[in-house]
Order: sequence, then C-alpha cells, then structure tokens
Amino acid sequence: MSTLSTRQAAQWASYQRMRVQLTGRINRELAEATGLSEADYEILTHLTESPDESMRALALRCGLAWEKSRLSHQLRRMEQRGLVTRAECEEDNRGSVIRVTEEGRRLAAEARLHHERAVRRYVVDVLTPAQLEALGAIAETVLGRLTDEEHQA
Repeated sequence: MSTLSTRQAAQWASYQRMRVQLTGRINRELAEATGLSEADYEILTHLTESPDESMRALALRCGLAWEKSRLSHQLRRMEQRGLVTRAECEEDNRGSVIRVTEEGRRLAAEARLHHERAVRRYVVDVLTPAQLEALGAIAETVLGRLTDEEHQA
C-alpha cells in the first residue's frame, strides 16, 4: 500500500483544518442564534422535510446514519425541550413515530436561515462558480465511493 506524497498529505491536512473550523464555526453561530445544536438541527431538518413532518424512528436513524442509542438519547433531550414528540407506531408497536412540534418547526425555520447565511458567507461567497462546481463534484465522487464500500461490506 502506498503512502501519501508530501503534497497529498498537505492537501488532506488543509481539508481537515477547513472541515473542523467550518463545522465548528457554523455550529457555534447556530447555537448562539437559536439554541439548537448540530444534532438538533439535523433531526429537525429531516422531520420538517418529510411529508407530514414526522418519521418513524428507524427511518430517521437510517437517514441520519446514527447509532440507535445516540438517536434515542438525542430525541429524549429534544422531547424534554418541546421540540419533538414521540408516539407509538400504529403499524408496529415496537417502533415509534417522531413528530416535530410547533416550537421545533419555528426553531428549524430560524436555524435554516442562519445556516444558509453562514454557508453563503463562508463557502459560496468566497469560492468562484467553478470552484463551487468542483466542490460539489468532489463531494459526490467521495460519497459514491463510501456508499459503494458500505454496500460491499
């Protein structure tokens, strides 16, 4: 197995620094503006984008690619804060249906606006259209590899 060249290692290190700093900055701004964590925002986004703003917990977990215990703990905290409700699934009493509340919907809309502004400020406005296209193509290529390997495992 070959190792990374010096240039490749430097490129990877730059990407890692950018990813960590960008994610941290956006998450801090989101939390300061709305009180939502990244995990709250991810769940609320999935729920508000679903047809009736609800999902079975299993579908939510698969969509987020989270472990069952992580989702369970996060949903419990969000339920305590009035962002979501949990009810037994009528088709399968072993599962539950997660619904966004009015407060969750309100905060999700507010968070989406802050999130989009941050993405514009830190990414869209600093890259050329060609760089932005390349970024999207790179992301899709890497995601394709990850998906292929996940299906092979």
